[in-house]
Amino acid sequence: MPDEFVIRIRSLTHRYGQTVAVNDLTWKIAPATIVAVLGPNGCGKTTLFKILTGVLSPSEGEVSIFELPFARERRIVLGRMGVVFQKPSLDGKLTVMENLTYHGRLFGLSGEPLIRRCTDCLQRFGLSDSMKIRVDKLSGGMQRRVEIAKATLHQPELLILDEPSTGLDPGARQAVMRHLHDLRDKDRVTAVLTTHLMEEADRCDVVAVMDKGRLVACDTPLALKSQIGGDVITIHAPDPSSLAARLLGRFQIPASVVGDMVRMEKDSGFEFVPKIVEAFPGEIKGISVGKPTLEDVFIHYTGHALNELESDEQNATRSA
Repeated sequence: MPDEFVIRIRSLTHRYGQTVAVNDLTWKIAPATIVAVLGPNGCGKTTLFKILTGVLSPSEGEVSIFELPFARERRIVLGRMGVVFQKPSLDGKLTVMENLTYHGRLFGLSGEPLIRRCTDCLQRFGLSDSMKIRVDKLSGGMQRRVEIAKATLHQPELLILDEPSTGLDPGARQAVMRHLHDLRDKDRVTAVLTTHLMEEADRCDVVAVMDKGRLVACDTPLALKSQIGGDVITIHAPDPSSLAARLLGRFQIPASVVGDMVRMEKDSGFEFVPKIVEAFPGEIKGISVGKPTLEDVFIHYTGHALNELESDEQNATRSA
């Protein structure tokens, strides 16, 4: 009988000293699903990645993978898992084929089965013509392909990736996502990836929004965007805080300040824009309206924009 859930997380908490990096997280992930853990640096997603790959033991809570308790069955679980780290884990002085064969031997493969697996991976990821090239001579996108090919060589059922598209151009990022969809559709591989890229998260089956160590929202991209109250209106003004307060007083519609902009959600936003401009003549420097995006979802649930500001989690990790 197949596993009902590939991952079960119950009341998971992890601390670095007094800093809480993951805060009481409970979550289930179904098989053959591509899941994006979306959030800025320091939201807790890298700590979660380390816990799911056995690098860290959580301060509190439980993790079950393949319906097995990870803490007690780590060796079995890791044998059924593939991992792609954010920083390259390839040997640049070895060829593509040498990297794959070396990794395969770590998982007990040898002889004809190893060669067959390597050949299959080279073909699947479009690396056959590059098999004899040293990895340090490849482009960043090609190296990422080798990373994913290596992680799938032993045919894992679960693939966990930390910021897989970091440093890649848009074309290479799209290629990475195509490979993940191919693994899901043909081999029923479950993939969990951390990301701060909206376009990457939008191509996943499920998006889990993390902020300050908490899981604040989790659903399909379409379902998350449909939860936003109508269109999103963004206003540029000299004094956004004052304007937000007066918008609420004038129209009884909540408005929030995000950075140097005022943001509000309104049905038929295009029809409402002239009323804003008419009510506050000379104060509006710019105004835009559009359908909700995952960026709007993040702001809706967290109250701030997704950004790359360094936080306590990174500082605590360095000092740990």
